[in-house]
Amino acid sequence: MTAALRLQPISRADHLAFAGSRPSVSHLQLPSWGDVKPDWRAESLGWFDGEGRIVGAGLVLLRAVPRVRRCLAYLPEGPAIDWHDPDLARWLDPMLAYLKGRGAFAVKMGPPVVVRRWSAEAVKEAIADPAARRLGDAEPTSYDSRAADLAERLRRTGWRPAAAGGEEGFAAGQPRYVFQVPFAGRSLDDIQRGLNQQWRRNVKKAEKAGVKVVRGGYEDLPAFYGLYTETAERDRFVARPLSYFQRMWTALTAEHPDRMRLYLAHHDGDVLAAATMLTVGDHSWYSYGASTGRRREVQPNNAMQWRMMCDAHGLGAAVYDFRGITDTLEESNHLLGLLRFKVGAGGEAVEYVGEWDFPLNRLLHKAFDLYLARR
Repeated sequence: MTAALRLQPISRADHLAFAGSRPSVSHLQLPSWGDVKPDWRAESLGWFDGEGRIVGAGLVLLRAVPRVRRCLAYLPEGPAIDWHDPDLARWLDPMLAYLKGRGAFAVKMGPPVVVRRWSAEAVKEAIADPAARRLGDAEPTSYDSRAADLAERLRRTGWRPAAAGGEEGFAAGQPRYVFQVPFAGRSLDDIQRGLNQQWRRNVKKAEKAGVKVVRGGYEDLPAFYGLYTETAERDRFVARPLSYFQRMWTALTAEHPDRMRLYLAHHDGDVLAAATMLTVGDHSWYSYGASTGRRREVQPNNAMQWRMMCDAHGLGAAVYDFRGITDTLEESNHLLGLLRFKVGAGGEAVEYVGEWDFPLNRLLHKAFDLYLARR
């Protein structure tokens, strides 16, 4: 029988030290992310072995439910534990007991475990195949049976797959499908060769047209935000307020100066595109992007992404993560163009096991699901 683990709150310093001992953890599982979410109460939790060493950590966000003295507990893209331990209960049971004691009626978590991967070529073939309506209909390039086993073990112990939702309010959710470009062991020349012909042509076109990509600071966030609101209207999503990005910049750069970067693509004195990049350990994420419809022919987005990829490579990234993609391959889907853009960078589509819910109070959890469905 495996030894029991003890769970207790830990300091920000201990949490950061543990995160720093791993190749990478999600930026959503760092203490600074709690500062970005003022509507949630954040706690750092640590798992300890019999010798008192921290062997796992997680950031939990707690949010009170209107008119009820209970809260929802959420661990986005976490916690950072041994997900393939045959005795998973020794990790999750202490967490559930602790959060129940903190007044949680339900726990939502997102194990950072990959199930399937599709090469860029496989994704392109799937998009061209009229029989493939979703990415899951296509044959994966690789498959991890341990992830499928993890999903089955979670189901057996009372966890259930979370319903897909937006990012606003209680319908918190992280993407199950993302697009990543592996960098480990690759030169920049090799990564550039992995771009498709259109990407390489567009990067050269932007350079020839005089597009300049520069790094910005806090004072440039309003310029980014102007493009972001235009993008939100064009792509039909709800924009976050400027204060969110200002808070994000302040919190993340205070934790590490390179945790968050801002890039802006200039052309003839006008900012045409802007994006944020986050880095934790050897993982860099393209986080938020924005662009105008003006002068698209000078290809500012390709130029900006290539600069970000070059800088991520210079920081020692093992992977450049384009974040969420749609898994719907039908031409009517307005997000298909974004998928095609990301696939052009080479790399692979990645499916995680998704987010999971554990109802600690079934009645409240059911009422909460109904509340979300009516919003």
